[in-house]
Amino acid sequence: MKRFPINLYTGLLLLPLLLAAGCKKSGGGNNNPPPANPPATDPPDAPIKTWQEHWFEHKQLVSRVYYDTVLAVYYDNEVSRTITWPFTFLKEVWLYSNATYGKLYSSDKRLYAIYHAGKYGGGHPAYYYDAGHDNKNVIDCGSNAANGWITGTANDLDLSAHEIGHIVESTTHGTRGSPAFSLWKDSKWMEIYIYDIYKGLKMEADATRWFNMMMGTTDNFPAANTQWFKNWFYPIYDKYGGNKVLSKFFSLLAAHFPKNGEGRYSRDLNWGEFIHFWSGAAGANLKAQATIAFGWPADWETQFSKAKTDFPGVTY
Repeated sequence: MKRFPINLYTGLLLLPLLLAAGCKKSGGGNNNPPPANPPATDPPDAPIKTWQEHWFEHKQLVSRVYYDTVLAVYYDNEVSRTITWPFTFLKEVWLYSNATYGKLYSSDKRLYAIYHAGKYGGGHPAYYYDAGHDNKNVIDCGSNAANGWITGTANDLDLSAHEIGHIVESTTHGTRGSPAFSLWKDSKWMEIYIYDIYKGLKMEADATRWFNMMMGTTDNFPAANTQWFKNWFYPIYDKYGGNKVLSKFFSLLAAHFPKNGEGRYSRDLNWGEFIHFWSGAAGANLKAQATIAFGWPADWETQFSKAKTDFPGVTY
């Protein structure tokens, strides 16, 4: 996936009215106690203590600051060791995502999280099938601010959750890749995923904050003034089962959309197929909702009809 800037979500969510966006944790701040001192000798299954980055422009030797059976967190030298909110927030998001969307890993169950301060503004994910990040599920998050990640609120949480959302869309049910990415691009799926994270983790203040931001978000794809959250994702989420409809979309893709022998999707969805699979997830024909959200170009009708023929196992 592409990296994107952290400030004001420019290039991420195109929110011109945003004053600060990011990733959240329940309660925010650094209220969690630091982890107990680790034993002098790690057990055999412990993640490595230091990790040399070797991707994109990242060349830092990062140090492990926390780990358990679910999560390993690494900071570069500029990130304050007083920051502990990721230890709880990331673990909760990772466990919730696996429980909601199906197993997101192969043999290594951990999410690996790297944080940078004063550099690499933005973030990117990597997947267990990606040798470029040593075959781990990774979120790599940077702040251009020297005191980045101190608050553990707003953009700190949003950005962290956003990157985990890419792992969800690209690994769930043993699949590889995201056939909807070419349509919803780098951030539209995240709008509903992050909202559901906050609802699922009972982070009601953050859910409300995020909902209010997303209801005012406008994009220029697939048509000018498109409101993905307001007119597509939230109505589906609200009417057809919350996280169950989100999860079913991915399970239907895994069951019916073409893949190669490794479970990698063979191609991207077209718009007709996209609406067909979401209709299957909702158990209702979503053509009318799609027309409200995106319009209904003539070629979509052809694609939609063909999708029903090509994927008869997706019913509604």
